[in-house]
Amino acid sequence: MSPRQWAQDLALGARFALAGGREGWVRMTLTAVGVGIGVALLLLCTALPNVFAARDRVEHARFDFTFTDKAPPKADDTFLIADTDTTWHDDDIRGRIVEPEGRRAPLPPGVDSFPGAGEMVVSPALEDLLASDGAELLRQRLPYKITGTIGESGLIGSHELAYYAGASGLKLTDVSPVHRLTRYGEPDTASEKTDPVLLLMILVVFVVLLTPVAVFIAAAVRFGGERRDRRLAALRLVGSDSRMTRRIAAGEALAGALLGLVIGTGFFLLGRSTLGSTQVLGVSVWPSYLDPSPLLAALVALAVPVAAVLVTLLAMRGVVVEPLGVVRAATQRRRRLWWRLLPPLAGLAMLYPMIGKGHENGDFNQYLVIGGVILLLIGITALLPWVVEAVVVRLGTGALSWQLAVRRLQLSSGTAARMVNGIAVAVAGAIALQMLFTGTQSQYTKATGKDPGRVQMQVDFSDRKPLSGVEREFAGAKGVRSAVALALSQYGDARRDPDHGNGMTVGDCAALRELAALPSCKDGDVFVTRTRCCYDDPDNAEEISVVKPGRRLYVDPSYDDVSERGIEVPWTVPAGIRVVEARKDSLMDSNSLLVTSGALPAEAVPALFSDGVYLRLDPSVPDSREYVRNVAARVDPLAHTYGWTATLEDTKYASIRTGLFVGAAFVLALIGASLLVSQLEQLRERRKLLSALVAFGTRRRTLSLSVLWQTALPVGLGLVLAMTVGVTLGSVLLKMTRTPVTMDWASVLTMTGVGAAVVGVVTLLSLPPLLRLMRPEGLRTE
Repeated sequence: MSPRQWAQDLALGARFALAGGREGWVRMTLTAVGVGIGVALLLLCTALPNVFAARDRVEHARFDFTFTDKAPPKADDTFLIADTDTTWHDDDIRGRIVEPEGRRAPLPPGVDSFPGAGEMVVSPALEDLLASDGAELLRQRLPYKITGTIGESGLIGSHELAYYAGASGLKLTDVSPVHRLTRYGEPDTASEKTDPVLLLMILVVFVVLLTPVAVFIAAAVRFGGERRDRRLAALRLVGSDSRMTRRIAAGEALAGALLGLVIGTGFFLLGRSTLGSTQVLGVSVWPSYLDPSPLLAALVALAVPVAAVLVTLLAMRGVVVEPLGVVRAATQRRRRLWWRLLPPLAGLAMLYPMIGKGHENGDFNQYLVIGGVILLLIGITALLPWVVEAVVVRLGTGALSWQLAVRRLQLSSGTAARMVNGIAVAVAGAIALQMLFTGTQSQYTKATGKDPGRVQMQVDFSDRKPLSGVEREFAGAKGVRSAVALALSQYGDARRDPDHGNGMTVGDCAALRELAALPSCKDGDVFVTRTRCCYDDPDNAEEISVVKPGRRLYVDPSYDDVSERGIEVPWTVPAGIRVVEARKDSLMDSNSLLVTSGALPAEAVPALFSDGVYLRLDPSVPDSREYVRNVAARVDPLAHTYGWTATLEDTKYASIRTGLFVGAAFVLALIGASLLVSQLEQLRERRKLLSALVAFGTRRRTLSLSVLWQTALPVGLGLVLAMTVGVTLGSVLLKMTRTPVTMDWASVLTMTGVGAAVVGVVTLLSLPPLLRLMRPEGLRTE
């Protein structure tokens, strides 16, 4: 067969699709919408590499930290900058205080001019937030005058909260978070090797999210298949052979796919502008980030029409179109199982060589991973028609609605399975990913050793503050039940350059009990702890021998290698000093000498400073954390506040999981929209049959229940198959990462329930059109 004949037959099929009157246009529109939804998501996926690259480019361009201890000398092109990140409820705010030291100091990306002292430039989202009614506490924390906005080149997303505030008099010291820089941008560093398991997760996430899209597109090009096959019988009457008939049918599908490309491009452009003004799960982008890769976009534009033609030709192989009708309507021979098992078995065979690799045994072969996961998931689409047929052929007796549904499924089990294929593939992939993330979570989550039930927030200051001032500020803060502010200082056995010395912690008895188990305590007592910190001195014997009762020591001694001299206050160790056990959950583990305030001379008070405070909050106060952050910003604009958590999660792992949730949200939207279009197409195909049954006296309630059963049965079987394949794939992935296979049935059932819920919503939305179709008027024809 020549290419010219192929082109003529395909063009003839496209003409039939376009010139088929109202019926043909409705059929092609349904196909195009189904294909278009999938194309829009595929185009979105082709834009993801540019999204990641653009966000990384902005992050690198605005990087403002130095890895070297030695700061450059002050010059005309230097500037001072400090990190003032904060949090508003659950939203992170990127904050910087900047002070140019010369006229040639570089501007931050996206900023036109440096803000003056008391001024700031903000992101558009932060400006809107500060202007909102419920942001009074945030306005108090950021009491700067807004003089401008940060441009797109300085923000990673349209909804990022960020600001640059001007300052004067920033100090560059050894303990302050202020840095002197000559430029923005991350320095060239050796690339860090990415964890092989994290790379495996990324590959599997992409495959799992994209495979249902491909399945939906393949199903969409077959919309209206039964009516099309009956129309093709007329072509046999005018002399076309079976092969020409299949090519004409492929041409009809090609026309719908090409129109779907146009509609999908429109959906994508609409979604591109919408995503630029919204955020999903806390992630936002600029519309310019969502520019598809030209090569990948061209691949989508080529693959979709080709897939439409191939899928149609493959489907037509099982249909015999004769001049007097379609043989498919007669009893069909049973589907064979053996070849349907080949794709999942081949997928397992591709994944098997990588079992046991884990983190240390090299990277996973990306081609084997992608191929193996795709074959396992695609195996569902091959197995599901056989499962549906094998089950419904054994069903029969029951209510009238049940019998109508079963008989319909027995006649067209393939059509019912096609509608469920996409949801089954999506659920199977979701179950596998949930098992993978749940199983490996402990590898990327470490215990912090902190008890959030004991302390809810901690404030770290940029420089040491007088203890009394800190206590006054936080003791009366709204929402604070108690505050533990411990003072720190140094001691030595000589005024200058002591041979023996260490740090001391000063506080009242209640504060010191947070560090050690004290048998009794009163003002004036001194304790030394067994710190258990060092293998060479686990009992802290050296320090215990230095702080013997009656020995003269010096608080805040001087050192020749430090620019500032100490106060050098003499202090005699009291006779009642006791050795105690440090608490395993001590708030601080750096100093083992614990001193109450009354045990030190008054001259030593100026040498006592607090560099942090530990807070217990009142859970009945809704904004207690915001009040604490405001107090901390007032005491020290460069202070950092953070909540205590029992565990800390790896940032890359968390980012991959967030990306999965964002992608899953779009795929679920695609599933719902595509299922609704497919359901409407099925109802349209049967409208004359439904009208005939109503005209003969069948109750609408019976027909509605039969339609619900026709949906529920394939969906139930599909979800059972999806659970089986998903658990199998999840187990294999866990074995590949050398993680024990444990079943979190709650998560598995949750993923299955989500799939069922989507189908349930789509079924409810299809009920109004169903009721409109069940009218005797539907029998009218021309």
